[in-house]
Amino acid sequence: MGAILTPGDVPVSLNEARGWLRMGASIDDAVVAQLIRAATNICEAFIGCRLIAGAVEEVLSVGPGAVQLGVRPVVGVDTAALLSEEGSETALGDGDYRLAIGRDGTGRLTLSGAVGGGRLRVGYRAGIAAGPNEVPEAIRQGIVRLVQHLHEARDGAGGGPPAAVAALWQPWRRMSLGGAA
Repeated sequence: MGAILTPGDVPVSLNEARGWLRMGASIDDAVVAQLIRAATNICEAFIGCRLIAGAVEEVLSVGPGAVQLGVRPVVGVDTAALLSEEGSETALGDGDYRLAIGRDGTGRLTLSGAVGGGRLRVGYRAGIAAGPNEVPEAIRQGIVRLVQHLHEARDGAGGGPPAAVAALWQPWRRMSLGGAA
């Protein structure tokens, strides 16, 4: 039941990437824009966090204990609703659940009262920065370097991405061993 992320800003502008690639004409702008989005997605998967805060919606199974949100770092919950097997939806108020955000940004919702089984639809915001300019410079530099690598390797040439990319992103990487982080 994966998370639905609302597309948002990317941390590197088209002009920044074109400058790094030393491109004069704007003929390849669509290709470069795709490479920026791909590099941003690769970065988010590598570090385990969404870069720029944006909307996320998830449908989660409710069981005993807390329900863990899938995208981090969680900024806040906007909506929560219980979904019945018949398809009806019951909105939850602020007093019906408690949000706890761990040191790693993982959000956990604990429902008040006795709620057994079922599903929960949660709308929330997650991301490490409010906008593109607040993304740490090392992460932005890694994305630009990965865009360069992907641009050069688009015809099947070249090996793996430069080691500098992983080195730039490593301080923000969040990993867990099994289970919850």
